[in-house]
Amino acid sequence: MSDTSSETATPTRITVERDGHLLLIGFNRPEKRNAADVVMLEQLALAYGELDRDPELRVGVVFAHGDHFTGGLDLADVVPRIGPQGLAMVPEGGIHPWGMDGTRVRKPVVLAVQGTCLTLGIELALASDIVVAADDTVFAQLEVARAILPFGGATTRFARAAGWGDAMRWMLTGDRFDAVEAHRMGLVQEVVPAGEQLARARELASRIAAQAPLAVQATLANARLTVREGEAAAEAQLPRELVRLAQTEDARIGMQAFLTRTDPEFVGR
Repeated sequence: MSDTSSETATPTRITVERDGHLLLIGFNRPEKRNAADVVMLEQLALAYGELDRDPELRVGVVFAHGDHFTGGLDLADVVPRIGPQGLAMVPEGGIHPWGMDGTRVRKPVVLAVQGTCLTLGIELALASDIVVAADDTVFAQLEVARAILPFGGATTRFARAAGWGDAMRWMLTGDRFDAVEAHRMGLVQEVVPAGEQLARARELASRIAAQAPLAVQATLANARLTVREGEAAAEAQLPRELVRLAQTEDARIGMQAFLTRTDPEFVGR
């Protein structure tokens, strides 16, 4: 008798692993250069939801198994599923990894990329907080060559990160560019030798996770508010956020560590 359950089981397109306060989220379709089908997009959204909800998790690290970060969308799978309201890809309990529905994961995300990083890979970099690129990474925002437009945030975030001219240079031509150019434009924050990108991303994520998590989240939220609504809106929130954080247990831990010249161990309360 054949095992039909194994034939119908949903493939694991995204691996999820906990490492202390880190959540390691891995693209797992290396045989297709990690091209994203709808199953992968849904599983990625669920992983972001887990990161957001669990108070023990403080930072997400997104990476890819295999030689390439992503070849972009699996158009044959995704395009037929685009409806009048766009692409439905966030199951219940998930959070849109690209933040295109008005929601964002409240915790920092550090991205590690290598090899080919096309289209939605660039857009995920733009939606993340810190990006580490292997020196062999090749980028391209080539939707115009497929007769569509970028719909994961590049049209709104690329110019903000790189400046109008640089963003249009690459979005309107679909040309490829390397990690050095991505770093020059501010799309990535560090370039490391190929094979070292995940270790460096984890190192940075661990440094963030060692800080007071409520303060990290408040800093991230206020910076995002500045981008979304302007400096005045963000400045108006600062006094009450400062008062809120000053009353936390972590604030007391931080002050005690300062007075005793010891390393604080924050608890997230």
